[in-house]
Amino acid sequence: MTRQMTLVGFLQAQNCSNFVGSWRHPEAAQDFTSAEYYRRIGRALEAGKFHLGFFDDRLAMPDLFAGDHAHTVANGIRCVKMDPITILTVMGMATEKLGLGSTFSTTYYEPFHVARVFATLDLMTGGRAAWNVVTSMNDGEARNMGHNSHQDHDRRYDRADEFMEVVMGHWDSWEDGAIVADRETGLFAHPDKVHRLDHKGEFFQSRGPFTVPRSDQGHPVIIQAGQSGRGTSFAARWAECVFVAYHSFDRAKIDYAALKAKVAAVGRNPEEMQVCAGVYPVVAETRAEAEDKVALIDKLPKEIDSLSLLSEVLNFDFSKQPIDKPFTQEELDSWTGVQGSRDRLKRELGNRMPTPRDFIDITRRGTFHDHPRFIGSPKDVADGLEEWFVNRACDGFVIAASHVPGTYDDFSRLVVPELQRRGLHHLDYKGTTLRENLGLARPEVGSWRKYS
Repeated sequence: MTRQMTLVGFLQAQNCSNFVGSWRHPEAAQDFTSAEYYRRIGRALEAGKFHLGFFDDRLAMPDLFAGDHAHTVANGIRCVKMDPITILTVMGMATEKLGLGSTFSTTYYEPFHVARVFATLDLMTGGRAAWNVVTSMNDGEARNMGHNSHQDHDRRYDRADEFMEVVMGHWDSWEDGAIVADRETGLFAHPDKVHRLDHKGEFFQSRGPFTVPRSDQGHPVIIQAGQSGRGTSFAARWAECVFVAYHSFDRAKIDYAALKAKVAAVGRNPEEMQVCAGVYPVVAETRAEAEDKVALIDKLPKEIDSLSLLSEVLNFDFSKQPIDKPFTQEELDSWTGVQGSRDRLKRELGNRMPTPRDFIDITRRGTFHDHPRFIGSPKDVADGLEEWFVNRACDGFVIAASHVPGTYDDFSRLVVPELQRRGLHHLDYKGTTLRENLGLARPEVGSWRKYS
């Protein structure tokens, strides 16, 4: 079968998209606390035959900069954060085929709880659920969840590996065909087809039996987004869809190949993991109109957006460091936040120690430049996406929005038909479950143990 790209909508249950300045856009919808806001997004994505609408999430508003939340609230820096699972149920009722994914942390929840939440969502949506596995990133989240500080980076992934074993074990507790609901004999389900887990490990004890049967797709699709060395090793073992922040075409091809090699090294088929790159498309009927659009968008970010989000993601208060003063290696090593950003600066700066300004200029966090941009007519945008896809820089794209819902309306109306004409995107959904539409096999009970 001809290879076709996966399309994912990058969503947030908050007052803005992942681009903080989006709420300042004159066409941004302001009813982001309403059910209809998310129903509109779901309908726009399904009109474009997107495979998945995916919610990123944090368990705290960004409040590490200057040790206070005032700047966050005043500037609308992701300060409204609602529960994405609840919102996915709303979107699920407004759509029929769109996959529905959300982030849930392995650091601040228990495996049985996460397993039950997503297994239930999977049943309620007819097998369309996906779980984005994260280890969380900063002390703000830790304090909201009853801890004083965040765990060491690699130790969080050690815990996450065992967390996955427990979740997968629970999802395997009910065999297919366990429920018969036979009124004549009085047998509801076969006891020998429902099993206890009895897990006792370093981090978790969880007995079972699990209380939710398997869904039409077996169990939810597993998503992951870590890009550190430890993060990619975790993804290679567990992930079926990986979201990546690749910042150049040439670098993307290198990192994509390296990640696929890790997947092969653990014995999995690399083609069964889909790597989707975050991108910003700005499309209009003509290139000139699109350039006018992006000129407006580029006026929306503020420097405080970048400093606040850098503090959040790196778990360091950037107000404590003069903007042009280099950090020491000891300071960088002490941070417990996302390691991939530090790895990127080290790669680009070589032996020179980075300053806060370097972090802003290179990561472009908080701006409309922190993902690759594809700007122009439908043909222009499709050309750029095709180049990345055909040349194996990725298997698909996580479409990030300059404003909502306009970005998704425009992309579905203008770009998707062009991709379909080129045979790069499916004309219609292949089935009813997310796995069917992603081309993933329904997992057999216990199949994950082969790669443990």
